[in-house]
Amino acid sequence: MARLTARFWVDAYLARLRVYDIPAFVVAHGDDTGGAVLVKLATLDGKAVLFHRSFDLMTGERAWVEMAHGAEAEVDASIGRQRGFDPDLWVIEVEDRQGRHLLFDEGLS
Repeated sequence: MARLTARFWVDAYLARLRVYDIPAFVVAHGDDTGGAVLVKLATLDGKAVLFHRSFDLMTGERAWVEMAHGAEAEVDASIGRQRGFDPDLWVIEVEDRQGRHLLFDEGLS
């Protein structure tokens, strides 16, 4: 099965969020072809959750998993550390008081 480019996935994800009027922004533009993607959900109350896509070697499936959560400043620090390791990393920030991010919806894994 062919993999989607990171840019294509990010563009599709942002379009899907717009359908639900969920604000989202590209905070760090990674490699268009193969950059990994982190999604930060800011609930606008000083807290945030950071997600990354994980690959299950046993099943071959991809799934979004929580990487960090807590005070937004701590989540931002985690993102900074990850960007230090991987300059090709995409970072998408989703802002929603209700905690919606749509990552677990069908077709976004």
